[in-house]
Amino acid sequence: MTAPSAIFKAYDIRGLVPDELDPALARRIGAAAATVLADGAGAMVVGRDMRPSSPGLADAFADGVMAQGLDVVDIGLTSTDMMWFASGHLDLPAATFTASHNPAQYNGIKLCRAGAVPVSIESGLQDVRDLVLAGGPPAGTGQGTRRSQDVLPQFAEHVRAFVDPTILRPLRVAVDAGNGMAGHIVPAIFESLPFQLLPLFFELDGTFPNHPADPSDERNLATLAATVRDAECHIGLAFDGDADRMFAIDEQGRPVPSSWIGAVVAERLLRREPGATVLYNLICSRVVPETIAAAGGTPVRTRVGHSFIKQRMAETGALFACEHSGHYYFRDNFRADSGVIAAVLLLEALSAADAPLSAVVAPYARYPQSGEINFTVADTGAVIERVAAAFADRGAIDREDGLTVVTDAGWFNLRPSNTEPLLRLNVEADDGDALARLRTEVETVVGA
Repeated sequence: MTAPSAIFKAYDIRGLVPDELDPALARRIGAAAATVLADGAGAMVVGRDMRPSSPGLADAFADGVMAQGLDVVDIGLTSTDMMWFASGHLDLPAATFTASHNPAQYNGIKLCRAGAVPVSIESGLQDVRDLVLAGGPPAGTGQGTRRSQDVLPQFAEHVRAFVDPTILRPLRVAVDAGNGMAGHIVPAIFESLPFQLLPLFFELDGTFPNHPADPSDERNLATLAATVRDAECHIGLAFDGDADRMFAIDEQGRPVPSSWIGAVVAERLLRREPGATVLYNLICSRVVPETIAAAGGTPVRTRVGHSFIKQRMAETGALFACEHSGHYYFRDNFRADSGVIAAVLLLEALSAADAPLSAVVAPYARYPQSGEINFTVADTGAVIERVAAAFADRGAIDREDGLTVVTDAGWFNLRPSNTEPLLRLNVEADDGDALARLRTEVETVVGA
């Protein structure tokens, strides 16, 4: 096997099965996680996604947890946001086996402390890694037990509580689960809502026979877009493999940028709680802070990444937070992200507007964006410094997360990925010509 340290990422554990992650290693990680994350709790929640390798890995992890004397609450098949809910609802640390949108040969583990408090490499994951590399913790003094608990009904009720059912209209909603965990949770959530659901690829299949479970790639939205147009749906929704990210397309089959969805949801929530703080990450469009301020809220900019955002939410008491990547966080969801909560709030906004989705989001289409552009470079730090030098006299420079430069005509951010060996570029400008010029300038320096 590859050295176990390679699978410990910034926010989670992820690797190839069985070359980088196998049941024996999963058992050691379970024992280490129980030791580091228990914080006095007598049990740990364990769940899994639909990947073929997930049951065996989850069982081995649970054995490691029980060997440390902790009980295991087995919630079975779960989306990541349902795992966050279970941790908060039961006030227990939790783990779920998933590799999100990665191909079938991958698997991984997402972890949190009790109350859905996030775990990153800086807040516990490194300690878990170090214990694993040392061979695992000493054997516990007792043996825990394992029991099953179905939290899906409570989770579905929790999600529906975010919307006013009297506002909802009988919309035709196409949903592409990508053979991922949305196929498990969406029917339970929608069963008492007045929507006509057109399910696509709801069969749980971790081999992803239809398309990769990555809706951030527009190529994977083709079937959903065609279904929306052919069936004259009001909206299309797509989820990634573990269903914590949500993407939307309008009635014409066109993708709706995540920043626009974040602006719609923020505006909706601020009607209920005027003056509240709302977070947005630094890749979001300028339309997001502008909308928050116009709705009477307080916009606060934050770094990219769920652990940073959840910590900032705790510090500021923020009502809501959004990321450009399709993650949406809610204070009343234990500050955790949830694709389905964002989805039902978007459907509530669409119902209230009594207008096509394209018309609902049109006011937010103020600034053209490049989308995320990825570069594979030998030395990300050196490239960032080269770009910083080239733009030193062009505008305000911000180093909060990578490099952000704000010019007279637009802005760009260049940052190393937290999860992959890539350099990511996002550009936004006042108009299409300015966007093209700024993007070309940055790309030229990156490739110099």
